[in-house]
Amino acid sequence: MLAEFSIIPIGKGESLGDQIAKGIKIVSESGLPFKANPMGTVIEGEWDEVMAVVKRCHYEIIKDCPRVLTTISIDERPGKPNRIEEKLRSVERRLGKDIQK
Repeated sequence: MLAEFSIIPIGKGESLGDQIAKGIKIVSESGLPFKANPMGTVIEGEWDEVMAVVKRCHYEIIKDCPRVLTTISIDERPGKPNRIEEKLRSVERRLGKDIQK
């Protein structure tokens, strides 16, 4: 399954880079395939392992913030591995050009 999630620290001011870096470190160390983007992170794996990573990120970030808002979107398609890359390749084939920059 793919899960895109974002964690928004509330009450830490406008610059959130330090808190976001803590979450990305947890995702990176999980060993699961992922892609970070300016608005969130996409992670791929089995339900329990993905949710465990999101939970760890949430609780790590809330240690330093009075409040956090976590959103998760899930795209589950059993039997289709490597979807982080394959979904983009499918669109690129249809367009006849690369869309990744």
